[in-house]
Amino acid sequence: MAIKTPLLEYVWNRYKKATSRKEAVVELRITYERKQKYMTTGIFLLPKHWHHGTIVNRADAIQLNQMLEKMMVDVRKVVLQMMEEGNIDIYDIPDRLKRQRNGGMTFIEFCQKRAEIRSYNKSPDSQKRYERFMKKFIEWGKIEDWDDINEENIIAFDNYLAKKGFKPYSKWQNYHRFLNSFIIDAVNEGYLHKNPYKWVQIEKEKSRTGIGKYLSLDEFTKIRDLKLSTESLERVRDLFVFQTYTCMAYTDIAVFDASKIQEVKGMKVYVAKRNKTKETFVIPLLSPALAILQKYNNKLPIISNVKYNEYLKVVAQAAGIDKPLSSHWARHTGATILLNQGGFDMKIISKICGHSSMRITEKVYAPVLDETVVDAMAEFEEKLK
Repeated sequence: MAIKTPLLEYVWNRYKKATSRKEAVVELRITYERKQKYMTTGIFLLPKHWHHGTIVNRADAIQLNQMLEKMMVDVRKVVLQMMEEGNIDIYDIPDRLKRQRNGGMTFIEFCQKRAEIRSYNKSPDSQKRYERFMKKFIEWGKIEDWDDINEENIIAFDNYLAKKGFKPYSKWQNYHRFLNSFIIDAVNEGYLHKNPYKWVQIEKEKSRTGIGKYLSLDEFTKIRDLKLSTESLERVRDLFVFQTYTCMAYTDIAVFDASKIQEVKGMKVYVAKRNKTKETFVIPLLSPALAILQKYNNKLPIISNVKYNEYLKVVAQAAGIDKPLSSHWARHTGATILLNQGGFDMKIISKICGHSSMRITEKVYAPVLDETVVDAMAEFEEKLK
């Protein structure tokens, strides 16, 4: 006896609740032997966007219709498999479809595999960042499978991180950035149809440029001259001071090689390539930086970036500075002091920082110069009074 074929058709607004301003979801209805199973497509439309089973009057109508066609083809493949097996269970179709699309992996498993690939041959610090993300993401536990990837859960994850005390910059850099990259990978490999981050605005930094992460000259002096209770904290402080006087990133001081120091016109100069951009940077070593090198026999007291950042917050607290100090603050602090107090040209700052172009230097540090101009004019106005 021949097995009947299930009827597949798209329906919209099944519950008749859509209005001119309220969307309703498009679903795939599977009918077989007087039983029905509805599968959501994740596509929500207004009445004007649905016409006889087709999406119309939208800029992304072509892409959305292609998504519907692909889903229909995939479901038909599952139905054909069931027919060949001689048993059709319409309630098992969604699970079979998931296994067919995702190779049997959950989204969490996909992320774990991608984390291994993305962190391969990266620095120990980068590998720890992936590990930290996965630990926190699994601990939260609201996104496990592919159906959990939606705008509501992205917002829920952001709220969870905020409740844990993470600031906007940290939330994005250490957590959302990784999740977004995994979702992009999943879309590119055909496991997902869309990236919800496209529609969710996640705050990345309260400061309009992100250059809020620097110390004033007075704050830096407090840290530089601070008497600390342990040698461990002293080494961390010395490392931060060296970073500030050289404007070097953590990844560059981690591979600092004193043999690359040259003498130019009677001054010690460090010439190397940035680990991040491969751009050559040239840093004349000021006497305080040379003093730190001499203190540690030309070998900087490097520790992991994670531990370094943790201890820097203790150092800041000891100095009475209420700022979330991290290794990157040293680079910005050094460049800011050179611009504001040293009066250095932006081209020189760009060369010292090893930026790949002047545009990057201007984008990052021009607002600091704007603040300096305002301060100078305010001081001048006081003199006029």
